[in-house]
Amino acid sequence: MAKIKTQFLCSNCGYISPKYLGRCPNCGEWGTLVEERIQPDTPDRKSRVSLDGEVAKVAKIGDVSTQDTPRVKVQLSELNRVLGGGVVPGSMVLIGGDPGIGKSTLLLQMSGQLAQTGGVVLYVSGEESAVQIKMRAERLGVGANDFYLYPETDMSLIRKQVDELKPNFLIIDSIQTMQEPDVQSAIGSVSQVREVTAELLQIAKTNGITVFIVGHVTKEGSIAGPKMLEHMVDTVLYFEGDLHHAYRILRAVKNRFGSTNELGIFEMQTQGLTEVANPSQIFLEERIEGATGSAIVVSMEGTRPILVEMQALITPSVFGNAQRTASGLDRNRVSLIMAVLEKRANMLLQNQDAFLKAAGGVKLDEPAIDLAVAVAVASSYQDKETQLGDAFIGEIGLTGEIRRVNRVEERVAEAEKLGFKRVFVPKNNLQGWQPTGDIEVIGVATISEALQKAFNGKSSKYRINSEQ
Repeated sequence: MAKIKTQFLCSNCGYISPKYLGRCPNCGEWGTLVEERIQPDTPDRKSRVSLDGEVAKVAKIGDVSTQDTPRVKVQLSELNRVLGGGVVPGSMVLIGGDPGIGKSTLLLQMSGQLAQTGGVVLYVSGEESAVQIKMRAERLGVGANDFYLYPETDMSLIRKQVDELKPNFLIIDSIQTMQEPDVQSAIGSVSQVREVTAELLQIAKTNGITVFIVGHVTKEGSIAGPKMLEHMVDTVLYFEGDLHHAYRILRAVKNRFGSTNELGIFEMQTQGLTEVANPSQIFLEERIEGATGSAIVVSMEGTRPILVEMQALITPSVFGNAQRTASGLDRNRVSLIMAVLEKRANMLLQNQDAFLKAAGGVKLDEPAIDLAVAVAVASSYQDKETQLGDAFIGEIGLTGEIRRVNRVEERVAEAEKLGFKRVFVPKNNLQGWQPTGDIEVIGVATISEALQKAFNGKSSKYRINSEQ
């Protein structure tokens, strides 16, 4: 009898090794190499053949007819926003998030709404029984005649049901529980995830069926399985939030049919997820008047401006090396801004511990938040509060200049709508633009000028260069 050939695949990055290694030489992770059998060469079963038997053919690009396929909108406008305006027929969407964050709840609500629009929905669950899904659907008030449940993990049986029902929407919960019976490896392994995803991709692209996939995440927060999984799908959404708070954030990190870094805010309630129409008020509702170390930034998340409170706590360091801790912010960006403040604004921060946070659990990574971070640090260091009606927008350069940012008009309009009196913007952004409305727009060119105007020139520790 011939010896069975095996290989070892890294479950984190997909690296293949002929022998077992404790540490993956490609990604550096320990204990991620999993043994699996090498499959013999078999005929390709993944050719693009539709349910009607049509085979893909070669055609000139000028002969390809384009049809204006309208997007399917659901009642959750926040979900429509993140998807780029609605669900695109024939697309493949991957949703990842921590356990218990609400991925299945979101897809169950969305499935009921899609079924009400006239589409046939097939909800395939490998983690729950039909009774369990029905109990949650009753609690959420979800139900429709064209909404079908199918608790199964075998892809051959799922493909058979797709052939019979011909649904418009297919929900897979989750991809790590599905298996191809011809692949001799454990469920959830790299080979299984790869083959199941290829099968679902063939179903979606040849038949115009929209496929939603739930993906597990690793302890680092990324989608579990090979990185190829994210490359194959059209849209990748991350469902984020704190299990101890009711608010959830749906973020798009890849979207072939819309903008990336789009953001949707939901609130988890007993009846399910409800959308938050004005998230800025949520992020600002618990702000304390007269508190130091606080500054408001107007950040653009996709196409939406959001006002977020930036908080900083600067305290003398007890140990030799000062700590730099950031929540919702890039720690390296915080260190850079503090270095600029020390060099250009004459603040001795090298012996100060710094703790910074973007209130509300939101993660901010755009350059326009720099000025608000700097003002919050200066406010805590000087123990001087900022005015309650001030907002700050601007990127800080290493020489202390305030650099222009994009879409400043929309940011200022959002701040004015929420009742702010003053907004600090880069001086170069005022060129060719005349601010309108009741809000005062203050252009600043350097970090020294911004700090002086923000604190009304009362601080004596700022080094102001009049030539700037």
